[in-house]
Amino acid sequence: MLQRPPAEVLHADELARLAEQDRHPRPPGWALSPQAVRRFLLGDSELKIRPKFVGNPSLVDRSMVALATQRGLLLVGEPGTAKSLLSELLAAAICGQSTLTIQGSAATTEDQIKYGWNYAMLLAEGPSLKSLVPAPLFTAMLEGKLVRFEEITRCPLEIQDSLLSVLSDRVLFIPEIEGPDSQLYARQGFNILATANTRDRGTNEMSSALKRRFNFETVYPIADAGEELELVHQEALRQLQLSGVEAAPPRELLEVLVTTFRELRTGQSQDGQTMERLSTSLSTAEAVTVAQSLGIRSHYLRQSVASAEDLMECILGTALKDNPEDIQRLRRYLEQRVGRRPGSAWKAFYEARHRLP
Repeated sequence: MLQRPPAEVLHADELARLAEQDRHPRPPGWALSPQAVRRFLLGDSELKIRPKFVGNPSLVDRSMVALATQRGLLLVGEPGTAKSLLSELLAAAICGQSTLTIQGSAATTEDQIKYGWNYAMLLAEGPSLKSLVPAPLFTAMLEGKLVRFEEITRCPLEIQDSLLSVLSDRVLFIPEIEGPDSQLYARQGFNILATANTRDRGTNEMSSALKRRFNFETVYPIADAGEELELVHQEALRQLQLSGVEAAPPRELLEVLVTTFRELRTGQSQDGQTMERLSTSLSTAEAVTVAQSLGIRSHYLRQSVASAEDLMECILGTALKDNPEDIQRLRRYLEQRVGRRPGSAWKAFYEARHRLP
């Protein structure tokens, strides 16, 4: 069994049902209409399509409109706001393939974006399409598909700007080859779907020329606490089942986890009082990871129902990173906020504060 199948494999049945029922107009090169893509992401009870993205539906609509134009789409937001998930789901629904992905980093090179060479064949036969090794951008342009560029602002500026001609003229130049094969023109359906972490955007600020060629859409944290709790519960259960654990942690314990993360993330308590924020990104994705660790710890190490002490241990091991001040902030949060809250789960969480180093 695959640890993490791509979206088009994981949701193949739903995509097939949507394609069968899809009678709406499609942009050139799209596998599904925008209406069907919207149902795939946001859910459709009649077709038994479960919601996969929790967020503003207008964000999904604007993203699809951008991808149907000659401009790229750049999803920006705080860490853990499901930018990568949204890009994967969009790619899977629009072109049926989400795996044409470039992972941005300080070590990313143009070869990893555009194309490389089979050097044995290159030396034997010279530069040609036969000796060329396509990278995700080349394949996406050739086949008319979306290419995902994760964390684009982690790449050096000169690597980012190598996309300018592709976004402007929809053509990739191959100067090593002579003749008509020296230019690859994008087929209908091609576009670039990039993501950028707002905490990293200053690392390698995008040039103004590249910014003009992207539509920017901000992905915000989930506003509704109930929706976030339900998402954490469902996603943690799905991941736990892949790990051999059949049940999610108790609901009341997950409510403590989600509420704690929301308050420490926003710097505001449930009753509207201002409080200290943690430097760590206590995102929904981090909450899912903690919930998964909680279920694995209780099932495999303790063979019992997850407890508040388990939750404290998982928060320490998963969410809190290398800033010692965050431990003190969490301690003050427990003393000043949690200690006075009613409910057995909150009281047990307060009593587990002795687990803090």
